[in-house]
Amino acid sequence: MNASPRQVPRDPRCAHKAELGAFLARNPFPDPRTLGFFYREKMRAIHRIAPRTRLERILDVGGGQSGLTALLYPDAQVTTLDLNPAYGKAAPNRWDGVRFVCGDATAMPFADESFDAVMMLDLLEHVPAHDRVVAEANRVLRSGGFILVSTPRDTWRFPYYGFMKPICRTEEELFAEWGHVRRGYSLDDLTALFGRPPEATGGFINAATALGHDISFARLGRRKRLALWLAASPLTWLGYALGRGAKAGTEVVGLWRKW
Repeated sequence: MNASPRQVPRDPRCAHKAELGAFLARNPFPDPRTLGFFYREKMRAIHRIAPRTRLERILDVGGGQSGLTALLYPDAQVTTLDLNPAYGKAAPNRWDGVRFVCGDATAMPFADESFDAVMMLDLLEHVPAHDRVVAEANRVLRSGGFILVSTPRDTWRFPYYGFMKPICRTEEELFAEWGHVRRGYSLDDLTALFGRPPEATGGFINAATALGHDISFARLGRRKRLALWLAASPLTWLGYALGRGAKAGTEVVGLWRKW
């Protein structure tokens, strides 16, 4: 993904989240208003439940090369933790105020209560020992701090509609490509994993926008995918408009606070 640099002056004294429009405008996926539109849904859902509280030090676990946390909190000091050392060379991990640490999410190389927030965006479904990741996130989080998670639901499926199967890869192929070790989570699963229900939740990729999502990952060349996406775009945009503030969807976001 090719994200743009953080384009606002950094001031830790006012490390609040970016306004929604400015955040969405920096969608790091190519073709952000067509084939990358599904990521806009994710960004909107994350933004809606992300705290407005000033967060000076944020840990982005498994943040890779998207720079999403740094775009969401452009004035914060962001630490990206990832197992892949190559991601340290990605442009977002060299932005001012961002540092990259190559490390294991199940044994984080940080002191207790080091961060005001921990982001785990599309991470837990990739880690066999997800309970250890949650324990480590709580350990490095200060009292009163926040954990924000995004993940597929356990009911996630690809393709969403059966008539798409002839042009789509199998679900098993995608899981292998993306490195998923589990399908996803129900809210009950997440409540059990964190030991308490989330303080806020949201959903994204609904029955209308799922078609556009699946076209984006279809087994077709870019031009054919783009043409199909444009044909389906009225449904996608309608689903996006109606999905504002949604609780349900094939993916979920949740917010926990450490007391």
